[in-house]
Amino acid sequence: MSRINRDVRRFNQIGENHRMDLKEFIKHGQLGKNIKIPIKIIELPEFEYDKSQKGGIGKGDADVGDPVDDGGDGDEGDGSGKPGEDEGEHEYYQMNPEEFAKELDNELGLDFEEKGKKVVEKIEGDYNDTRKAGPNSTLDKEHLFKQALKRHAAMYVDTEYIQELLKVRGYGVEKVWEWVRENNINISKSNIEQFASEITEKTKYESIDDIGREYKKLPPKKSYKDIQFRSEDEIYRSPEIIEKPQNNAVVINIRDVSGSMREKKRELVERVLTPMDWYLQGKYDNVDFVYVAHDASAWIVNRDEFFGIQSGGGTKISSAYELIQDEILPQYPWDSWNRFIFAAGDGENMAKNTKNKLIPLMKEIKATRHAYVEVQPNSKRLKNANVGDELEKEFHGEDKYRIARVNSKKDVLDAIQKILDNVKED
Repeated sequence: MSRINRDVRRFNQIGENHRMDLKEFIKHGQLGKNIKIPIKIIELPEFEYDKSQKGGIGKGDADVGDPVDDGGDGDEGDGSGKPGEDEGEHEYYQMNPEEFAKELDNELGLDFEEKGKKVVEKIEGDYNDTRKAGPNSTLDKEHLFKQALKRHAAMYVDTEYIQELLKVRGYGVEKVWEWVRENNINISKSNIEQFASEITEKTKYESIDDIGREYKKLPPKKSYKDIQFRSEDEIYRSPEIIEKPQNNAVVINIRDVSGSMREKKRELVERVLTPMDWYLQGKYDNVDFVYVAHDASAWIVNRDEFFGIQSGGGTKISSAYELIQDEILPQYPWDSWNRFIFAAGDGENMAKNTKNKLIPLMKEIKATRHAYVEVQPNSKRLKNANVGDELEKEFHGEDKYRIARVNSKKDVLDAIQKILDNVKED
C-alpha cells in the first residue's frame, strides 16, 4: 500500500510539473477572474471489474453466422471522421495571485517594490495584554493564585527556624530581630523574646550556615486552607493590539469601446490587462479594481462588460480621465492608496483631445503608474492612430508614464514587462 501511495504522489507531482508554461498561458490560455492553468494529467493504471458477470470467455447465446455486436451505442456516424467542436474536459492547476506574481517576477525579471503607501490597521492578536477590568471569562486565574501564594509564603512564619536561629553563637534577641526585619518576616520582637526565654540550649551552632536543612521549611499544606485572594491582584487578559502596515492599491482599467475596437483588439487588451490585475492583486494586501469604458463619453462597467462591450460612437479618451478624477479617485486618497491607471485603445482619439485634454489630465492626476496600451493587430495601423506617438513624445523619460504597443500575442509579455517594471514607492 505504501508503494501505491508513493506512486500516486509521484504521478500527481509529474502532472503539476507539466502544467502549461506561464508565458504560453498568458499569450494563448483562457483568461478570466481566476488563474486556472491547464496541466497534463497522467492517468494511473487501474483494474476494471465487470459487475455484470455476463458469462465467461467464449460463452454466449449467439449461433455461428450471427452479426457481432461491437458494443456501440447504436448511433451511426456520418463517416466524416471530423472531431467534435465542443471542448473536452481538462485538469487545471489553480494558482493564487501571490504565486502568480512571484512566478511572473521570475519569468520577466520584474523589479517591483510592493511597499507602496501604508495605512496602519489595528487588528487583534493573541491574548498577551492585560487590563484591570474585563469579563469574568478572561480573568487570569493563574496570576491571581500565584500572587496569593507569594503573599501567603511571605506572611508565613517558620517559628522553628527562628528558635534555632537563637541558638547560633552571638545571636541574641537583638541580632535575630535585626535579621527578621532584613528578611521581611512578619513576627514581633516580643515573640522572639518569648522564644528566647524558652531555650535551654543557648549555643548549638557556630554560624547560621550550620542550621540543618530540615528547619528551612515551606509553609505546611494545612496552612493553605487560609490562603486569601485580593481584588488588587485581579487582572484580565485582553487581545494584543498590533499595528500592521497594510498596502493598498486601486487598479483603474480604461478601454476604448468605440466601433473600431473589434474582437481581435479586445482580445489583445484582455491579454495585457488581466495578467496585470492578477499580478497586482498578488503584490498588495488590499486591491480594488475599477473598470471604465468610453467612446465619446465614459461610464463605469463590470469586468465582463469591460472586455466584451462595443459601441458605435466616436472616441474621446479624456472623458474617462475626467470621470475617474471626479467620481473615483476621491474614494482613494493619494496619501493612502497606490493608484494604477491603465488605458487601452487602438490609438484613435478625437482631434486635438490628446494634446489639449488627455495629457494635461494625466499630468494632473497623481498615480503610481500611468500606462497606455495601443493595440493594432497585424500592424494595420489606422490613419488617425497617433495617441501612442503623442504620449511618448510628451512623457519621454518620465518613469511614471509607460506606452506599450501590441500588434499580436507575441507582444503581450513585452508590454506587461514594460508597464510593470521598476514600479517604486512614491
